Amino acid sequence: MRRTTLTAGLALASVAALTATLTTQPASASAPVAAPAAPDISVTNVQAHLSQLQSIATSNGGNRRSGSAGFTASLNYVKGKLQAAGYTVTEQLCTTCTYPGNNLIAEWPGGPADQVVEFGAHLDGVSAGPGINDNGSGSSVLLENALVLAQQNPTMTKRVRFAWWNGEEQGLQGSRFYVNSLSATQRGYIKGYYNFDMVASTNGGYFINRVTSTTAAPLKAYWDSLGLQPEENIEGQGRSDDYYFQQAGIPTSGYAMGASATKTSAQAAKWGGTAGASYDPCYHRSCDTTSNINATGLNRGADGVAYAIWNLAVGTGTPTNDFSVAVSPTSGTVVRGGTTTATVSTATTSGSAQTVALSASGAPSGVTVSFSPSSVTSGGSATMTVTASSTAATGTYPITVIGTGSVTRTATYTLTVTGTSGCSGGQVVGNSSFESGTTPWTASSGVITNDPQQAARTGTWKAWLDGYGSSRTDTLSQSLTIPAGCATYTLSFWLHVDTAETTTTTAYDRLTVQLGTTTLATYSNLNAASGYTQRTFNAAAYAGQTVTLKFTGVEDASLQTSFVVDDVTLTAS
Repeated sequence: MRRTTLTAGLALASVAALTATLTTQPASASAPVAAPAAPDISVTNVQAHLSQLQSIATSNGGNRRSGSAGFTASLNYVKGKLQAAGYTVTEQLCTTCTYPGNNLIAEWPGGPADQVVEFGAHLDGVSAGPGINDNGSGSSVLLENALVLAQQNPTMTKRVRFAWWNGEEQGLQGSRFYVNSLSATQRGYIKGYYNFDMVASTNGGYFINRVTSTTAAPLKAYWDSLGLQPEENIEGQGRSDDYYFQQAGIPTSGYAMGASATKTSAQAAKWGGTAGASYDPCYHRSCDTTSNINATGLNRGADGVAYAIWNLAVGTGTPTNDFSVAVSPTSGTVVRGGTTTATVSTATTSGSAQTVALSASGAPSGVTVSFSPSSVTSGGSATMTVTASSTAATGTYPITVIGTGSVTRTATYTLTVTGTSGCSGGQVVGNSSFESGTTPWTASSGVITNDPQQAARTGTWKAWLDGYGSSRTDTLSQSLTIPAGCATYTLSFWLHVDTAETTTTTAYDRLTVQLGTTTLATYSNLNAASGYTQRTFNAAAYAGQTVTLKFTGVEDASLQTSFVVDDVTLTAS
């Protein structure tokens, strides 16, 4: 949860309209829950995800703050689990975030696409600690629910979407970017957004966002069935990722167990714990570790999410056998006489797994498309190989990848055929040593400099990001056109980091290196050393594309860290 409070949001649509589109209030709030057979979510499994997030933080400077290597590793952990389970997973780069980074969106491919219930949690933490309750707890509860939904694979009456947000701690930035990116039609598809932020506070209470709303009904019904008497989440109003959904007119709710506010005597009498103490004594502190988890609250939150999913989106009966097809990457370039490959993935979206035969249509003259293997059991994948003859028709073509089983499903791959065979090769970074002024670089004022306080590796000019000892963000970027058809693509630059920071454990100042939408690496004051160190990366994934190479340096309010970059090259051969 972020620290500062925003103003109140817009009112929801009428309860009657929500009742028609979302869910039905139980006849009696105190009666036993009569619902579809929602699964019991294993709290042990949820805690295993929390342990992984703790390990990630420990290995990356002690935190999982947006823009850090810890956040990137957290996202990759969640993404890997979801992809293996058969989700359609998308990373959305938040370009307006203080620390540009990716939101992670995962959709279970069952149910109508225009009837969506969305469940979200922020994946980032603060720099002070590993962020296990805030908000590894919400993130892990959603991850395990997503995995159980995929494993049970029930009939779906609505589409279920999960989201893990970047930049919540800097002002709900990732969720705001996401909501603003949706068209009016796409917003209308979302019938309810449910947010989960700090659901395992050790001295916590049982709070529900907009507790009396129809949207909150399934969450409240489950906690009422346990006799918990949940209350309105007053502390969290405007402070978490439901805010911008609410502002956009999307019905919202969610669970929380409290942050820095104080538990009352009445709440302690009802829920246990210590009156007069904060709900989470480790809120935004280094002690927010796996030891700072209320396992009982975590279990009740996880099961309440499952109850909501099954009530809102799961139907009865035996699912019809169905599957999905996806191709990655979704586009590629091949030169005449050459080949390129992509991965075709399938997933069982309902019913049982089945045999799926793979084929393609739309290839231009002189281009053949083959699959190995040529058929898979849904849930499996194959390698698609695109081969262009020496006389293949040049141009850009949409190729339809076809999966045939009990039904036919397709995906689109965009192929570009170029007329040049072989590798043109060479070094594509302009003014790579900064000795010719600023062109073609785009940089913050003063970044490209011959200031003698920091020596260049070669010549007298270099790029010097940050080094002010005050809050500052510097950027350096260049658009690169990378040739196709080469065997190797190597991005290289030399980096010198010096710092006045004295810590050996905390990354206060950071340099992020991006190529296209991929974050290649993040360096910090912890990488300080005398002299320059060469950093190299494989850029083959960008062959035949025009992409932006970008360095972003972010410095905090005190004690300078200088990130000095020189001799930047990207060589194809």
